[in-house]
Amino acid sequence: MRVGILTYHFPPEPAFIPGSLAEELAARGHEVRVLTGFPDYPGGHVYPGWRQRWRHETRSRGLTVRRVPRYSTGDGAVRPRMAAWLSFAASTAFVGRSYLAGVDVLYVHQPPAAAFASAALLRLLGQVPVVLHVPDVWAEQSVEDTDDDRWAARVRAAMARTYRSASTIAVSAPSLREAVVATGVEADRVPVVLNWTDERIFRPAPAGSAARGLVRRDDRCVVMHAGTIGARQGLETAVRAAAALENTMDLVLVGSGGQERRVRGLAAELRADNVRFVERRSPLDMPELYAAADYQLVMLRDLPALRGTVPGKLQAALSCAAPVVASTGGDTAALVERARAGLSCPPGDWASLADRFWLAAQIPPPARAEMGRRGRQAYLREMSLSAGVDRIEGLLREAAANPREKTDTPVRKSISSE
Repeated sequence: MRVGILTYHFPPEPAFIPGSLAEELAARGHEVRVLTGFPDYPGGHVYPGWRQRWRHETRSRGLTVRRVPRYSTGDGAVRPRMAAWLSFAASTAFVGRSYLAGVDVLYVHQPPAAAFASAALLRLLGQVPVVLHVPDVWAEQSVEDTDDDRWAARVRAAMARTYRSASTIAVSAPSLREAVVATGVEADRVPVVLNWTDERIFRPAPAGSAARGLVRRDDRCVVMHAGTIGARQGLETAVRAAAALENTMDLVLVGSGGQERRVRGLAAELRADNVRFVERRSPLDMPELYAAADYQLVMLRDLPALRGTVPGKLQAALSCAAPVVASTGGDTAALVERARAGLSCPPGDWASLADRFWLAAQIPPPARAEMGRRGRQAYLREMSLSAGVDRIEGLLREAAANPREKTDTPVRKSISSE
């Protein structure tokens, strides 16, 4: 097939899903044309060595990447961010009609940042069938730091237009499917395609002496949280749970984030000597650190917007055969329980999490290893790169063979009028 890919972020930015999909489709013999912007995430400034211009195209082994200029925000404020989104929409509309002419099907990786671009571009491409891949529902998480509901409504309306145009709307978690179907989209148009991880990095590895030195002090059970220490994780709950089990287990927090100071302060206040902090490490170091710990902790606060979120650290842990303790609701806990890859408890309840920590420490090492083995099997079966690309490739073939007639009928009145 001739496959077009529209994505706001693309490697060298940390945009692993669209990047690995494009490479894999090209490796399978498809002609792939990517339309994206110049790399500026996460700092909001174009990467050193890059210069925005209209004529920038790279080609390699069936994969062509065309980059278009967009406004670089420089910060995370809502108005500059919206200006960046709108400028990307204008640039893709200007270039896209000619660059994507002749594609059999268009894949759109659509977080809210791509909403305006996809809505504008699809008007120009006529009857080209579209497979839309939605990692989040609507734009609440992208405009949560502003009181300007007008921007949120505009983003929702742009996403709704893409929903109406799409042949298929792939979502990354079962709860997202329910939310999309609830907007009025036909259920048979909304398959679940779980995200994958970077399998070149995240695979089973032995724990080296350096990793053990960072993670372990003795033979006690170690639960490790690796990643952002932010508002969405709610790691204060984990600190309180660990403090109640000072002589039973260690909690090791690897990473940094906006809530790090607060979490460190709580650990000091509770005199939780079994809570330790390790500075952010390279992703290349993580498999050895995973192996040095006994469990990986996956935490999300109990917020409606997060119940349909499956954090990437879950796939990374499962791919590395690391057993999991999940303090989450919704899809993440369900995946862990279904795979029998660890333990779970409701989010935000430190007493329940303390109970899970205690139980985790009592489970003998062979049983922990079996949890990790089952988790890796579930990853390979349901979440791996090959499984995900197989699924999306099938959706692209189906859409190309059976293009859906587009319509301007609203999905549901409340969506476009919010």
